[in-house]
Amino acid sequence: MASIGRDANGFKRVLFVAKDGSRKTVRLGKCSQRDAEAFKVKLESMHSARLLGGTFDRETSLWLSTLGDALHGKLVAVGLVEPRAKIMDVANDERLLGPFLRNYLAGRTDVKPWTTSNFAQAQGYLNRYFGEDKPLVDITPADAEDYRRSLLKTLSPNTARRHCGRARQFLTYAVKKRLLVVNPFSELKGITVRGNTARMQFISRDSASQVLDACPDSQWRLIFALSRFGGLRCPSEHLGLKWSDVDWARSRMRVPSPKTEHHEGKGERIIPLFPELRPHLEAAFDEAPEGTEYVVSRYRNVGKAGTNLRTQFLRILNRAGLTPWPKLFHNLRASRETELAGEHPLHVVCQWIGNSQLIAAKHYLTVGENDFAKAAQIPAQQPAASPETGRIACPVSLAKNEQTPVLQGSAATSEKLRNRWMPKTGIEPARHCWH
Repeated sequence: MASIGRDANGFKRVLFVAKDGSRKTVRLGKCSQRDAEAFKVKLESMHSARLLGGTFDRETSLWLSTLGDALHGKLVAVGLVEPRAKIMDVANDERLLGPFLRNYLAGRTDVKPWTTSNFAQAQGYLNRYFGEDKPLVDITPADAEDYRRSLLKTLSPNTARRHCGRARQFLTYAVKKRLLVVNPFSELKGITVRGNTARMQFISRDSASQVLDACPDSQWRLIFALSRFGGLRCPSEHLGLKWSDVDWARSRMRVPSPKTEHHEGKGERIIPLFPELRPHLEAAFDEAPEGTEYVVSRYRNVGKAGTNLRTQFLRILNRAGLTPWPKLFHNLRASRETELAGEHPLHVVCQWIGNSQLIAAKHYLTVGENDFAKAAQIPAQQPAASPETGRIACPVSLAKNEQTPVLQGSAATSEKLRNRWMPKTGIEPARHCWH
């Protein structure tokens, strides 16, 4: 237990006995009795946590984060808290949003270039809204909610959810570094990306034929076919595909998957050489110079300062006379999964496409006009039963040696069986006998 002492000049101090048995004093200076009592309660909480080897509760941690450096230093001197990191200059002060995000992104060397680009976008939105000199501890849950509303003014709901999710990811790391006690974005609900049926569109075989006719060369026809008929992710899986991955003899192909390789056993998958895909692979193989390693060789600088697949694909769709669909390459892949799901078990299809059944249902599978037409088909009518015999009339006249008198006899005796008298059951078990 701690106690409050008072000096001759009226200044107050809090006294307690440390773990090693020594007497410790924290001088508060001039303050009210109420403030001294409140400080004593927090000190006792910290002291108990130290004695038991536990961590501070949330309320105490929040109180510590707002404590001035001078008083915080006095708690360090008596061994109750760890010293705060010394800040060399404001530009590198990780307690501020800008420097923290900059250092966090610089340390994420484990992510793919596309993920780095997405992180940079989220960093830009956060810095522009809050300011780079915003202290992390000053960002409140209400600020996080206001940030989401501001994103929804210019971005689609799913894009806003992604940016809020990345903000929560960033500040979770700040909590781990003890720069924050609680993550202000942790209270945001509904920031998981949802399937948007308005942006899901099935690309028909007729439209696919129009696109293939409008492609300028075999490389573009192959890029399109890998998406629409192979179900590959574009561009990552297209650009990672090598000729050594194609097993012509067994009609199979190994597809490296950079997006999912960080999951155990998900770095690659095997897909069939679908009949719609194989001709385009063969054409590209025949045209490839000897020693060519990658299947897609002409557009390998995609995502850099060079070729942009999306821009070129939009030109191809314009040449084909088609209106661009919302998600250019994803809808091709989703159309293939929807198509295959109508022909094969879903677990097999998901293995080929490289996603789970849950993700397929939320973001890939669509219901088309063919599904309604198939469901509305009237099944063939069964022959009517004869009112005299109760038998179904056979539409085909059988020869005498093809008829089945035994089965017909059983049907004929069915009426007699129904009229048999059954004994009443009493206390004793019923016996299987006829009277």
